Amino acid sequence: MAARRLVDGGIARPILLGKAEDVESAGEVAGVDLSGIEVIDPRVSGELGGYVRAYVEARGLAENAAARLMKKPLFFGAMMVKRGVADAMVAGVSTATAMVISAGVLTLGYGEGIETASSFFLMVLPEFGGQRDRPFIFADCAVNIDPTAEQLADIALASAASGAKLLAEAPRVALLSFSTRGSAAHARVEKVVRALAIARGRAPDLAMDGEFQADAALDRVVAAKKVRGASEVAGRANVLIFPELDAGNIAYKLTQYLAGARAFGPFLQGFSKPISDLSRGASVDEVVSTVAITLAQA
Repeated sequence: MAARRLVDGGIARPILLGKAEDVESAGEVAGVDLSGIEVIDPRVSGELGGYVRAYVEARGLAENAAARLMKKPLFFGAMMVKRGVADAMVAGVSTATAMVISAGVLTLGYGEGIETASSFFLMVLPEFGGQRDRPFIFADCAVNIDPTAEQLADIALASAASGAKLLAEAPRVALLSFSTRGSAAHARVEKVVRALAIARGRAPDLAMDGEFQADAALDRVVAAKKVRGASEVAGRANVLIFPELDAGNIAYKLTQYLAGARAFGPFLQGFSKPISDLSRGASVDEVVSTVAITLAQA
């Protein structure tokens, strides 16, 4: 159904990977016309040999082991993206998130300077700061439970790149904490401070600041009271980096249910090319929106 809507809406030209008979059977059960939707069975594809050789060259794996991987839809799809045959890959309805990430890491690899796979939500608030449908990037809300300072720096840089592709304005990245510029002393605060220093060292021209409490990151009046010195980000952040998964996951759900925000995601990030994951129970609407937003990052 999702593939049909993507075609009919002119959103994408989906390629479904799997056994042809299984795809056709599913289409019949759902009453979906599969015309105009390409179906590829990796096991018998004419591209399989080339993909296997490319994977052997890239990973140094034995050919028979590479062949076993490339016959799997996740690895075959990731290789299609790597070789430019497809613009993006979306998976996960029948596969664990860890497997999607593994296929991405082993086939596409990380983006330049990144060594951590992470996720983000695109949160659209009904109104914020006098602006309707105000978008924000929230990260990481789904993958890294307790990232190190180095991993948190990766998450910040990957999120800035995601924001640059999806937001209508330049990303302004705030690394969040329960402290604002040294107002509290704790090892958790020190981790955020270290992460900011690492990320700034790698991307000195990026508008990125912290450590900030959420109000100092989002409200200019509060920022004027709490943040000493000049900041491109204080009170104006549109990319919010949470120090660990508890905070990120709780924050996006509270924003969704208490503020009536629309939550799109989670989307994977940090890879050299766009791939994303779906929850096992993803609806047709969620599949369509995930494909559209993942393609927007291509």
